[in-house]
Amino acid sequence: MLTFSLVLTGTVCDGGVRGTAGGSGVGDPYFPEAGNGGYDVAHYGLTLDYTPATRHLTGTAVITATATQDLSAFDLDLAGLHVDSVTVEGEDARFSRAGQELTVRPRADLRKDQTFRTTVHYSGTPGTLTDPDGSKEGWLPTADGALGLGEPVGSMAWFPGNDHPSDKAAYDITVTVPKGLQAVSNGELTGQSTRGGRTSYRWHTAEPMASYLATVAIGHFDIARTTGPHGLPILTAVDAGEAGDSADVLAQLPGIIKWEEDTFGPFPFSCAGVVVTGTGAAGYALETQNRPTFPGAPDTGTVVHELAHQWYGDSVTPKSWQDMWLNEGFATYAQWLWTEDHGGPTAQQTFMDTYNGDDDSIWAYPPAKPSGAAHISDSPVYQRGAMVLHKIRQAIGDKAFFALLRAWPATHRFAYADTADFTAWVQKQCPGKDFTGIWKTWLYGNGKPAHP
Repeated sequence: MLTFSLVLTGTVCDGGVRGTAGGSGVGDPYFPEAGNGGYDVAHYGLTLDYTPATRHLTGTAVITATATQDLSAFDLDLAGLHVDSVTVEGEDARFSRAGQELTVRPRADLRKDQTFRTTVHYSGTPGTLTDPDGSKEGWLPTADGALGLGEPVGSMAWFPGNDHPSDKAAYDITVTVPKGLQAVSNGELTGQSTRGGRTSYRWHTAEPMASYLATVAIGHFDIARTTGPHGLPILTAVDAGEAGDSADVLAQLPGIIKWEEDTFGPFPFSCAGVVVTGTGAAGYALETQNRPTFPGAPDTGTVVHELAHQWYGDSVTPKSWQDMWLNEGFATYAQWLWTEDHGGPTAQQTFMDTYNGDDDSIWAYPPAKPSGAAHISDSPVYQRGAMVLHKIRQAIGDKAFFALLRAWPATHRFAYADTADFTAWVQKQCPGKDFTGIWKTWLYGNGKPAHP
């Protein structure tokens, strides 16, 4: 079983307000039920207690939100689980369930621009969700613990919230597990205590984070601390069975971060690191904020890719899931640049090899228009997305291009953006340059371009 309390802070307005219900979903083109309208979350406080042997989780979530309209009701995303009770500002609230929607009806309507507090107690066994592309997310049980992963909509399997990248918030996550296990999450470890045979780990993420980037990893980990550039704290948590195979790559972390800072600008968050789980936990790496997650010992290129996401995807987050290429195209191009700077093929050679290669799937659809929710992580988003960036580099030259690489995450730090924002911004940064052909042919065009 799983029990939670969820709290959103603020003020419930008095009787004169006549609100309407917030929307269930924010209109994402590929995940229309994801997220909710009518409020904006500023902070999540999650307190979780998990016993792997029984898959029993209890918790309390404290969320601070502001109403963006007069509200008579609002929704939270929550998949499965049993809701025991809901309060708004300490008063019992009515609620109902329909699919992933938990609809909350406060005793009094909420006024636009007011903050408000909601507490949700719920229980059950958190579930594993299957993405449209067949991959697993949500709450993934492991041999000795569990792993919470959220891209694109898996976070709602283990905590209720506004589960869409367009609503970012700060997080405090406390996880209590049987003594002898570790619980690793995002941000900085602010406290640890053991009582009654159980150990609590308290993690704090001050910088805004999208819900899909929140993570919890529970198990037996070798935890190490070091520092990166300008004293940046680096914490690595490695499954005990993967420690030997991971050692050489993890020793490179400070150098990889230094190279990425030199290329993309200062590291956007207060701490860094990685989580390396056992190979059976998940079939993919994920750029969970501060501390990317890897399924088994990673190679250097994958670490470069997931750490590049800290700038492109985590700090600057896609406005909708249609804009995934802004994450994956940049992170893939980071791998091209790493190879270029470390004795391998130049980015131009990689571009040409990709263009002339036998993988026709790259041309299945434009990177800015994936052909449905099942394809937002296919090769056009990654490889052809990187090719768009290389075409920009060809058009403006290295000096201007590398300035763009640094300026984009600096300008949009902790915010979100879509493809139209990006193309308009590039044009503004490069007055007098005509990018129409690049956008038409490489970003939005169907099929393989006639010329590289």
